[in-house]
Amino acid sequence: MNHYIEEYYDVIVVGAGHAGCEAALACARLGLKTLVFTVSVDSIALMPCNPNIGGTSKGHLVCELDALGGEMGKCIDDTFIQSKMLNKSKGPAVHSLRAQADKMAYIGRMRKTLENTENLRIKQGEVAELVTEPCPEQERADGQPEQKAGQDKKKIAGVKTTSGAFYHAKKVILCTGVYLNARCIYGEVSEHTGPNGLRAANQLTASLMAQGIPVRRFKTGTPARVDRRSIDFSKMEEQKGDEELRPFSFSNEPWDIQREQVSCWLTYTNEKTHEIIRSNIGRSPLFSGDIVGTGPRYCPSIEDKVVKFPEKDRHQIFVEPEGLYTNEMYLSGMSSSLPEDVQHAMIRTMPGFEHAEIVRNAYAIEYDCIDATCLRPTLEFKEISGLYAAGQINGSSGYEEAAVQGFMAGVNAALSACGREEVVLDRSDGYIGVLIDDLVTKESHEPYRMMTSRAEYRLLLRQDNADLRLRETGYRIGLVSRQEYEAFLEKKRMIAEEIERMEKTIAGSNEKVNAFLEKHGSATLPDSRGVSFAELIKRPELSYELLSEIDSQRKPLPWRVCEQVNIEIKYEGYIRRQMQQVEHFKKLEKKKLPKDLDYEALSGLRLEARQKLNKIRPENIGQAGRISGVSPADISVLMIYLEQMGKGTDK
Repeated sequence: MNHYIEEYYDVIVVGAGHAGCEAALACARLGLKTLVFTVSVDSIALMPCNPNIGGTSKGHLVCELDALGGEMGKCIDDTFIQSKMLNKSKGPAVHSLRAQADKMAYIGRMRKTLENTENLRIKQGEVAELVTEPCPEQERADGQPEQKAGQDKKKIAGVKTTSGAFYHAKKVILCTGVYLNARCIYGEVSEHTGPNGLRAANQLTASLMAQGIPVRRFKTGTPARVDRRSIDFSKMEEQKGDEELRPFSFSNEPWDIQREQVSCWLTYTNEKTHEIIRSNIGRSPLFSGDIVGTGPRYCPSIEDKVVKFPEKDRHQIFVEPEGLYTNEMYLSGMSSSLPEDVQHAMIRTMPGFEHAEIVRNAYAIEYDCIDATCLRPTLEFKEISGLYAAGQINGSSGYEEAAVQGFMAGVNAALSACGREEVVLDRSDGYIGVLIDDLVTKESHEPYRMMTSRAEYRLLLRQDNADLRLRETGYRIGLVSRQEYEAFLEKKRMIAEEIERMEKTIAGSNEKVNAFLEKHGSATLPDSRGVSFAELIKRPELSYELLSEIDSQRKPLPWRVCEQVNIEIKYEGYIRRQMQQVEHFKKLEKKKLPKDLDYEALSGLRLEARQKLNKIRPENIGQAGRISGVSPADISVLMIYLEQMGKGTDK
């Protein structure tokens, strides 16, 4: 009789945060027997920092995830308490939906989904060890064993827990978040716990290192939570949600998500706040040297802001509810690791917070993560077949960044286990492709955050057209239903037909048309000349919606169709130009580099390029060109090599 538990699964997911939830759901929904481990079932889909989903560029990720068949968009649509479209004064490429969540409702909704998904089991426990075994040699087409670059390749066999239990698996996905060797710090207080006092995972890092996986130390933080009863909101600026709501999920309509919204509030720090921070800066572990992890540059603590931007006399602080169930208010923009007494003093200097009572102190959290350049674009480890990583363990930050990685890792693990071709989204397919390509190609020395400026083709990668870009892929994977797919095809048909009608319908120079144009401040038409409705839509002051006044043949169409018709016509020239850029990009992505290529033997490459190429081992010329330290001259050498060898095709 064995004195330990031994079980068998197709896939094991380690961690049940936003990455783990999406990974586990993807695998289970694709028919694989899936086990998800969590250090606490109370931490499933936890939002230890800001309880919101979306925001600038992050909203794009959520819409893309939904288009592919993920869960996050549906979950936030069901549980938000305020919703707002950001950047509405700018072009559609940077419009980003952001929703404030009811934290506990979101957690409950996601947990219920996992608990009631067929093929999926949840287990509370700590994974302590990865179990691997030698990987059998793969035969090439000529019958010879394939040569592996670097060390001998291994494959995953399963995991062991701290209790000694052994769980066999074909695939393992690491979604450990910020729990690996986690340490929470504020002032002189240092506790070896995960976020919100949950237990840390203290044993797995040693196993990662024993497997040859490079580990680094990153840091993030969260603000204090304040009792709303102690806040004077009359001294703040009220921030209401949008009147016209827009869902994240393409399966929902605006009327499906209508509900009463709660307000957020805006206040500011001041010189007195900054003086308290400067006077106590030596007590901040961030500046005393107690914190060794690298923090996110784009989400600095309040003490970091005061030190790095001394010319600013105030900083915005958004006061946001944690949910309908609680009086806790989140102070967005005020993360800190300062001591408790300093936090208390500085918060009370802000308008509306003169009598504020802190419910939870702000803290910084350090954690172990990996160097994601050891991963393939599928998020599988290059040297350990069947082992994947997703989320903050890959050096990224944010719930949305984690969720999309978890989904892609889950999809690829499941497809590989079923003998199907894996899915890699490239930089022209979506923000998901940009995010993953950046992580596995570019060495990141701080927590990675998605931003619209990282996407070269952002006019094409709008959140409003995520389904047009990715629904087909989701259906092909098997995570988009036939009903959803047919609705998508009908939408595409209606868009194409209406654009064609706009291009063929002519507005003649008559009294009605010219009166309409004058009314909207647009140049009237000469007597002898008519123009198509499409040409009128391209005028900045006009739109598809406005043209309904003179379009007697128009039939009622869904709002999403009308939106696409307007954008596709109005930005047609810019879109065509960006499509040409994508075509050139695709050519480079199709030029595959041999997996066994010895870059040290290519004398034309510079030393730094040889080192970087050997480390990252890009899959194609396009990826090679995005590696820091690889110059255009180095790419020319690789192109010449491929031509000489008769390689570099997409086969």
